[in-house]
Amino acid sequence: MMMRLNKYIAHHSSYSRREADKAIQDGYVRVDGEIQENPATQVDEKEVVVYVSGKQVTPRDKYTVIVYNKPKGELVTKSDPRGRKTIYDGLGSKYKHFIPVGRLDYATEGVLLLTDASKVATALMDSGLERVYKVKIKGEITPEIEAAMMNGLELADATAGGHSHSKVTSMTFAPFIAYKIQKNEHNYSVLKIAISEGKNREIRRFFAHFGAEVADLKRLSFAEIELNNLPTGKSRFLTRSEYSALFTFMKADEKLTREKAGSKAKGKK
Repeated sequence: MMMRLNKYIAHHSSYSRREADKAIQDGYVRVDGEIQENPATQVDEKEVVVYVSGKQVTPRDKYTVIVYNKPKGELVTKSDPRGRKTIYDGLGSKYKHFIPVGRLDYATEGVLLLTDASKVATALMDSGLERVYKVKIKGEITPEIEAAMMNGLELADATAGGHSHSKVTSMTFAPFIAYKIQKNEHNYSVLKIAISEGKNREIRRFFAHFGAEVADLKRLSFAEIELNNLPTGKSRFLTRSEYSALFTFMKADEKLTREKAGSKAKGKK
């Protein structure tokens, strides 16, 4: 889609149209590496690379993503037949149409992303992006637990730690990206873990297999997106740098999707 340069900057940044005009006319704007001083220059929204005062203006493709610091005791669902509190009670009606990026269970707190674009939600949910958690378990972190964190684990029966109504019985756990033991004692232990998946109650099932019940679970970050001192029960928009990273991820994901579709089409011939 072609549009005027000043409109492009105003649409994809915090600049007003007037501020965009001034930045362009004052020589602070580079388009594909070249200084551009004409606000009316036509640019291709999907292809152009624009910098204002050395900072890239990154299209957000008209989607919005928010970070919610989910408290314990809220369900990640639109409504609950039993009348329990949901994340939308905490977020308010203006976010009723936002889609959660995966789920955190009732007793889990921390970073939950929500978006008004289903393609963004799907891409992030299906990704191998790093999720970092703080976990408190009852009991010690044994050598067997450490070995499973390093090497992965395959369980024919992964029902322990799962919800009683869950249809998931078996589960394969990929090796953790990283882990750091912060406390290891007989009564309880605390560790930070980084994983690349978001399966159904995955962390609770993993530790339950070793008889270590998860007492507290908090997601600290999803990819590069952290709480940034966001209070429990509050939400914020992504920062400009977070949007930039997300846009880069989405472009790579869309390219990979196109390549996979092309390979399938060739295979059918």
